[in-house]
Amino acid sequence: MFSVKDCGVTIVTKTQGTKIASDELKGRVIELSLADLSAGKEEECWRKIKLCIEDVQGYNCLLNFHGMDMTRDKLCNLIKKRKSIIEASVDVRTTDGYVIRMFCIAFTKKQEGQHKATCYATHSKTKAIRAKMFQYMNDIGSKGDLKSVVQTLITADCGTAICKSCDSIYPIENCYIRKVKVLKKPKFDVTALMEWHTEDAAADVGTAVKPKEETEAKATTAGAGGRY
Repeated sequence: MFSVKDCGVTIVTKTQGTKIASDELKGRVIELSLADLSAGKEEECWRKIKLCIEDVQGYNCLLNFHGMDMTRDKLCNLIKKRKSIIEASVDVRTTDGYVIRMFCIAFTKKQEGQHKATCYATHSKTKAIRAKMFQYMNDIGSKGDLKSVVQTLITADCGTAICKSCDSIYPIENCYIRKVKVLKKPKFDVTALMEWHTEDAAADVGTAVKPKEETEAKATTAGAGGRY
């Protein structure tokens, strides 16, 4: 899905004795802003993406999706007085064997022509809205592989779709899939991971971030595992 050239450079102690640098990199989790990963999407700076290093090939790290979150300032900015907060979470299994937990959040809003200051939803309506959230997250999570699910979460306006489906129950606003966690991964398959990266390599994914002293870095002697 992603390679380290999209993210910059991650530092690791060079290979010494029985310690192999590439083994030290595997399993590391990198947290980045979606705005840094997507060219021309500065408005998505509040979305945090977590990537896990699955394999190391030379000076490149092959990354896989590990989770998604929302910045605290964005979340705090959504919370308002006199409104109900409705949250839901569900565990889904993708077609390629990943188990992910998805969290959704939404807030009630005033109905058209309403003069009352508060807009609290009753327990029954909250329960019905939460059921719609469950259904939507199950649909996008269980009908595709991890790559298609991540693509949907990043590109599709999931919140608007949920809001429309809940209009008949109670009007809601500021609906987001606020967090995604990968709970379980299938057995590591480097071939499948390479297919994802090969497909992405042909597409335009923005400008790669290059280190400042790229020339000096390349001149440095590389140890086993391709790290310096």
